[in-house]
Amino acid sequence: MRLLGAVLAGGQSRRFGSDKAQALLGGTTLLDHAVAALKPQCDRIVIVGRENGPVAAIPDRPQPGLGPLGGIAGALSYAANEGFDAVLTVPVDCLRLPANLRDLLAPPPALLAAQPVIGLWPVRALLLLDALLSEEDDRSVRSFARRIGARAVESDVDLPNINHPSDLDRFA
Repeated sequence: MRLLGAVLAGGQSRRFGSDKAQALLGGTTLLDHAVAALKPQCDRIVIVGRENGPVAAIPDRPQPGLGPLGGIAGALSYAANEGFDAVLTVPVDCLRLPANLRDLLAPPPALLAAQPVIGLWPVRALLLLDALLSEEDDRSVRSFARRIGARAVESDVDLPNINHPSDLDRFA
């Protein structure tokens, strides 16, 4: 399976108060931490929802402001055009991942129960996601996951959820 990794980095960081992707932890941006955590799992990495970064940056689809699903749709569209079979998504505040994440979530569709933005999505789900984004008010990742029959997988890795600058202190 040819796998595209996608760091979802298009959020507005309202709770964080500034650009979360550029926040520093140990002298490294959260965006760079997320790319490094995802890199061993995938054949190629992209950043979704930003104009630039340490790897190729692609836009949300069909437009910004749709939350994580806009990022997932952008990644699935890019993956389809580039010949990938599936996309592994992580949020921009992802500091670490289970070493076996790719295998843990295979076969797609699947997501981590504790953090549904971390998911393995088949490229063929793009049409359903496009329909959901145009039809429904519920733009949650869990709604998309239910619609495509994704499995929720447990993991024993403590996954950070950084919503405020003070949350960084726990990982310093």
